[in-house]
Amino acid sequence: MKKVKLRSGFSMLIAITALVLIAFLSAIVLGLSSKMIKETTNQYQHEQAQLYAKSYTEYAIMALTANDRTQTCLEDIDGTIGDPNNGNGYRVRVRISFIGNGKGEGDISKCSSTRQLSNSVTTKRSPLSAIIDVYVEYKDPDNTSGAWFTYHRRTLQKI
Repeated sequence: MKKVKLRSGFSMLIAITALVLIAFLSAIVLGLSSKMIKETTNQYQHEQAQLYAKSYTEYAIMALTANDRTQTCLEDIDGTIGDPNNGNGYRVRVRISFIGNGKGEGDISKCSSTRQLSNSVTTKRSPLSAIIDVYVEYKDPDNTSGAWFTYHRRTLQKI
């Protein structure tokens, strides 16, 4: 009888074990990289929302200074960037309220009463101030049927 060499079978077993181990490690790396990509996308969207809120705040201040409040009152500014319903854009809402005596240059009589805040802390010489609330809303691009994420920025500005 001939002796059978077991070395070739042992090598095959080591090769299969190495392939299974490499496949397992590849699956772990792929899972981690997809989580990192998702986190980076969420962080990017949040940073963009902050920048849009700052930009719309500045735009609202410019619009307020150019607006003739004796004719019309600027209370809302709305806008969209991209397609917010598909998770590839942003929906922006700006709400403006006023604090002041409402007389003279700072006349806010044309503004709705819900946008005229308490005047009990102001005097005739108090400047007109505006509270600018900016809401930037966006959706997760991987779950467009989910809820909106909202970034809010509030600014008090003398006019």
